Amino acid sequence: MGKALILVAFLLVLVSIGATSVRADDHNKPEDDKKTAAPVPAPKDQKPAAAPVPTEEKLKPEPPKEEEKPKPAPAPKEEKPKPSPVDEDTANYDDETPDPKTGSERAKCKSKGACNKKTLTCPAECPERKPKKNKKNKGCFINCGSKCEATCKWRRPQCNGYGSLCYDPRFVGGDGVMFYFHGGKGRDFALVSDTNLQINAHFIGNRPNGRKRDYTWVQSISIMFDTDILVLSAKKVQQWDDSVDVLLVKWNGQQVNVPFTGDAEWKTNTGVREVAVERTDEANTVRVTVRGLVEIDMKAVPVTKEDEKAHNYQLPLNDAFAHFETQFRFSNLSDNVEGILGKTYRPGYVSPVKRGIAMPLMGGEDKYETPSLTSPRCKLCLFQSNYESAPPRISQY
Repeated sequence: MGKALILVAFLLVLVSIGATSVRADDHNKPEDDKKTAAPVPAPKDQKPAAAPVPTEEKLKPEPPKEEEKPKPAPAPKEEKPKPSPVDEDTANYDDETPDPKTGSERAKCKSKGACNKKTLTCPAECPERKPKKNKKNKGCFINCGSKCEATCKWRRPQCNGYGSLCYDPRFVGGDGVMFYFHGGKGRDFALVSDTNLQINAHFIGNRPNGRKRDYTWVQSISIMFDTDILVLSAKKVQQWDDSVDVLLVKWNGQQVNVPFTGDAEWKTNTGVREVAVERTDEANTVRVTVRGLVEIDMKAVPVTKEDEKAHNYQLPLNDAFAHFETQFRFSNLSDNVEGILGKTYRPGYVSPVKRGIAMPLMGGEDKYETPSLTSPRCKLCLFQSNYESAPPRISQY
């Protein structure tokens, strides 16, 4: 009995020692070993998942993108119509006896177009082409060209019209754009230079104290064509009188007289074309016609006291500074025409002057200055003629 108890006790001691050893081993193992992850089963062979079937909404075709509407082009700037050239058939007619009932003048057209052999009668408002009793009235303008009509028109320059040159030289070009060209006192410039026509201008002026430039006006115009030259000048006068005529006209260097009565015109035929200077007022106003090339309305005027005061010209008291207001109408200018005014008649011409200011200036003094009033020579001039005279004897300022 006693032996059995000793054996049992010995066995208990062994068991106790073994348990302690096991706990000690467990304590010494790293933390990772304490938790053993469950074995992951080997993946079965799997086919890749099929793409999800799109819903019915996704199967609908996408609506086409709305096409971008082109932006509307900017509205073109309103351009003034280009003045029509003078039709060569305009004045191609024979005079007929006046209408027996009204007394209105009539003409029978000799033009080649639809107006051929038609008789045109002046309107009652202007029964005469060249009003004799009152030259300030409108005149009858017979057009046997494409318009084929007889209308009433003023016969003096319109300073806001196409092709005008007035004041301290202010131009309105063939493109309708207004600009100033100062030039210089006592100098000459080409207004128009083409293969068959040259028009020069002589500038007069005054430079007040403290000014950097001259105030200028156009005192004379020369018209060169074929082998001929016509010059019109405003004579220098101390005091202005509307009833005193200051016009001086020279044909190929010789002074000619433009009568005040009758038809009140001087006319010649060169064998190539007809040339006429017709009075359109009692004094100082004329219309110049060089058939097939140009028609010019000219009026001699002074610098007024109002202008003198407004611009502070400081002009001497013994000079009225007589000068011209002019308006040109051209026919058959070439596409390459030159000159201060001439180039504004080119097709597609775009004016370089600054718009929207009181006095837009056009340069080019060096390009268009000529040695004299009757010289066709300048840097850009196109006209060539066998005739080149010395400057006419006119007042130089």
